[in-house]
Amino acid sequence: MIPAPASILVYVGLDAVGDGLMKLPFLRALRAAFPAARVTWMAGKGHSVYAGVLAPLVAGLVDEVLDDCHVGSQVRELLGTRPLYGRRFDLIIDTQRRLLTSLILRRIGHGAFISASAGFALSSRRPGTSYRRPAAMAAQLLDLVELAAGGPVQHGAPLLIDEPIQAEAARLLPDGQVYVGFAPGAGGRHKCWPLDRFCAVAAELAQAGRVPVFLLGPNEAEWVPVIRAAVPSAVMALQETTQAVTPMLTIALAARMAAALANDSGTGHMLAAADIPLLSLFGPTPAAKFAPATRFGQVIEAQSFGGEAMELIPTRVVVDSLVGMLSL
Repeated sequence: MIPAPASILVYVGLDAVGDGLMKLPFLRALRAAFPAARVTWMAGKGHSVYAGVLAPLVAGLVDEVLDDCHVGSQVRELLGTRPLYGRRFDLIIDTQRRLLTSLILRRIGHGAFISASAGFALSSRRPGTSYRRPAAMAAQLLDLVELAAGGPVQHGAPLLIDEPIQAEAARLLPDGQVYVGFAPGAGGRHKCWPLDRFCAVAAELAQAGRVPVFLLGPNEAEWVPVIRAAVPSAVMALQETTQAVTPMLTIALAARMAAALANDSGTGHMLAAADIPLLSLFGPTPAAKFAPATRFGQVIEAQSFGGEAMELIPTRVVVDSLVGMLSL
């Protein structure tokens, strides 16, 4: 095992919002493995949302963000002044696999270097010869943490959610009910299971005494009257809040749910971050690569029913799967 590091540098190219959400399980596992370390997150080729909109989400997980550092792109960086001007870290984790970038990063002072680049040839620790890289990007990153830790990391560190946000989530979803989340949107409508089927599932669960909670983004506001007509008891949590709609509020709301249903979307990754049972629906995008990393996850793919179109996923299959997850 690598000695417990006091300082860790994590290198990424850049982080858009989707990237930042997908990397949360990695960060939580890293903090769980090394709770006392000072973690520096370096975006070498662009901006990181951890320095902006998602900064509150990684409080307690990341101690410092070095944003848009212009490190890791040019051959000339292999010569002359070392990157980061002489700073040293006990552990560097390189999350990308471009060989030139990895060679540049190795010039930063370090005690141990973990990288999958060139088949782990540059890494201080390497997996066994039977290792096969998983398809899921989240799983690939978790493998790097386990390699650094010398073994499995059982649980991710908790997210720190401000008390006012928790209080707002409790106001919107007060104790005493069984809430089930529904996230019918996605970055592209081709990734969305039909809205009327989300409503049908929600209506059936409402008849069984559960309270459907719909999480709608600003691009889905026109769905509100449709959902209210089909599922009168549904809670439109993000439309009813008096606070700013943030990922932290979505996660706080999700933590009060017994289970949730989502498409392949950023909201799906927020629901996964709440560590609740999550049923994810996939069609045109590969679930093996993009499914949220969660201990209580299940995936239904349109390919199991003959193609990539989301409409191929049967409503009955979704209802039965979601009901089964409510007992987890």
